[in-house]
This record gives sequence, C-alpha cells and structure tokens, in this order.
Amino acid sequence: MLLAPMEDITDPSFRYMCKKFGADLMYTEFISSDGLIRDGKKSVKKLDIYEHERPVGIQLYGHITGSMVDAALLAENAAPELIDINFGCPVRKISNRGAGSGMFRNIPLMISMTSAIVQAVKLPVTVKTRLGWDDSSKPVVEVAERLQDAGIKAITIHGRTRAQMYKGNADWHLIGEVKNNPRMKIPVFGNGDVCSPGTAKELLDRYNVDGIMIGRATIGRPWIFREIRHYLDTGELLQSPDLHEKSQIAREHFLKSIERKGEKVGILQMRRHFVAYFKALKNFRETRLKLLTSCDVQEILDILESIPLKFKETGHQFVAGNG
Repeated sequence: MLLAPMEDITDPSFRYMCKKFGADLMYTEFISSDGLIRDGKKSVKKLDIYEHERPVGIQLYGHITGSMVDAALLAENAAPELIDINFGCPVRKISNRGAGSGMFRNIPLMISMTSAIVQAVKLPVTVKTRLGWDDSSKPVVEVAERLQDAGIKAITIHGRTRAQMYKGNADWHLIGEVKNNPRMKIPVFGNGDVCSPGTAKELLDRYNVDGIMIGRATIGRPWIFREIRHYLDTGELLQSPDLHEKSQIAREHFLKSIERKGEKVGILQMRRHFVAYFKALKNFRETRLKLLTSCDVQEILDILESIPLKFKETGHQFVAGNG
C-alpha cells in the first residue's frame, strides 16, 4: 500500500502517522523542479527524510528536461529509495504549463524527459500518471509501454483524466489493461477511489494490480492502512478507532507537526487535519472554531483532550454528550 504524494498534506508529520498505521511506501509532497534548482526554501525543505519512514520516494514535477534532470540529481543527494516523476497532477497552474498531466499534450517530451532522468540518476525512477488528457484522449496503455521502455521501474496510474480533475468515478478498467498487457514487466499500481477495505480488496482482485496507492482517503484517517491490511489478511473488518483514540491520534500528529515545523507553522499546517479528524462530529462548530483559531499549543492540547468527554459516539456518527 502506497501513500500518494499530496501538496501540503504528506509532510513528515503526516507520513509519520501513515507509517505507524502500516503504509508500505510513502512519498514526499511533490516538488517543483524549478523551485529545487533555484534553491527555493520551501522546495528544499520538502527533501527532508527521516529513517523511520523508509522506504520513501521523492516526487518531482516540471516541464523542462534540463531542470528536471538537475532536480533529480539534487533529490538523489537526499538519499530516498526512489525518484518519482509526476505526470499526473491536474491542477491548472501546473498542467497548463505542460507539467504534471499536461505532459499528455506532448508525449514525446514525456518519454524523452523520463529517459534523460533515468540515465542521469543511479536510483530507481518511477512514474505517476493519469489515463490521459480527456475522454477523447486516453493513451495510457501505449504510454505505459513507452515509459517502461525508457527505463522506469514501476508506474502508478490514477484512473481519471486531467479534465476530470477529481470528479466522477475512477476508471480502473484501463489500469487493468495496462497491468494485463503482456508487454508490461514492471509493477503497476492503481490509484483512485480507494476509500475502504472492501473497495481495496475488490480492486486488487479484479484488476490484478501489484498494489494500491491511497490519497485523499487518508486525510483524517491515516489508520485506513491498518484497516485494509487487516481485511486483506483476515477477511474481517477491523473496528475503526473510537473517539478517544482519534483524539489521541490527532494529538500525536499535532505534536509531530510542532516538532518538525515549529509552533507557528506546525499549528497552521494542522488545522485542515483537525477538520478532517473530527468532521463526523455533530454540534462541533464551537469546538472546531477554537481548534482553527487557537495559536497556543497547550490550549489546543486541552481542546483535543476534552473532545471525548464532550461528545459521544453513536455508530459511525458523533453527537454532543452530557459531559
């Protein structure tokens, strides 16, 4: 099971939590090649890797081959297990420049860039991509072959086009075509709509992929890796964490964020995670507002500690308690 690279999400503190719950391979946030070679502070900081989170990959994006090669060499110096090329990001400011999934508008450049990076670095190079640009152009089966021929060691495919962004259902049929193409010899991983243990098993069984990558479903739920692993191993659904455990998980995540980024940035980075951890709570508006506005570490810890006392669970929902 792979943790997908996500901007402003898969930082060291979140990776720590996902590794704790059983992620097999994780990626840094994706990094701009231009930002890295220009020594941009934010880009360089994303190269930070800790021993406990290995194996880990560094993912790069860009639209200029020379810059991508130089960035890959810099990333290699950070000693990850692999370098991943992002040919999948659908965000307009990236794809419209020809990077990310924008590479589907210039497939020869996609292939030549990949080949140049493979030749430049000693580490394994992998690719994450999509089905294609839009419904009229889904060349991923052919593209996957050509990327393999360029020397990549594995490919992850998100089952949507660039035009879909994250809307609609992921089309795993084409992912399965890539995996079952007799010319493909490298591992093929599937990504998109993996949101439960049952879904994970169904997709693995039906499409015969070598593994799954999970992205948005991990936000506020890093224990999804534990749940999926338990289901795959036993066929039984593992009970989700109760509210007390969720509060403790959020607390540990918060403390790691502070440890890695300092109080100011660590608090700001955690706010979206707090929303996700407790999004199922009813009558939570006042407590949520405090979590999202407090700049005091101890106050936030006190709020997290109070949540299981103020609220109680009813099935998969939460309601205000009497405490």
